Amino acid sequence: MNISIIVAVAENLAIGKNNKLLWHISEDLKRFKKLTLNCKIIMGRKTFYSLPNGALPKRHNVVITRNKSFEAPNCTIVHSVEEALSIIDKKEKAFIIGGSSIYKAFLNYADTIFLTKVYKNFEADAFFPVIDNKVWTIIKSSEIMTSKDKKYSYITYKKRL
Repeated sequence: MNISIIVAVAENLAIGKNNKLLWHISEDLKRFKKLTLNCKIIMGRKTFYSLPNGALPKRHNVVITRNKSFEAPNCTIVHSVEEALSIIDKKEKAFIIGGSSIYKAFLNYADTIFLTKVYKNFEADAFFPVIDNKVWTIIKSSEIMTSKDKKYSYITYKKRL
């Protein structure tokens, strides 16, 4: 399977607070769109609720929830990690887009992490798991860029074989 995680994290691994992103970096949002377009995106119910206009267009949106009566327009609803994995075609690319518990649940299944690192600590209630350097290796890293007052870079990890 071709499963990637895409995430933006602060230095303290913070990813969100009160079901909202901690920053707005429009270049990073454009990168997210470019990478995930025409792919399957897998998220938890809270992440789905955080999307401003519901399902993201031109992507197959998959929402994982334990709520058996949950419905979301233009989305496939599944109730476990295993069920989500069962609907990923071996030839297609799938992105895990959050939140915290979904990232943690899929870390063992992913082969790539597309990480945007924001060089600042943030107060948060959602965090990305620690990336184990024995399991993951950096294969690509951008220079540090600036957007408004935020310094950030793109780091791509591959799972070690």
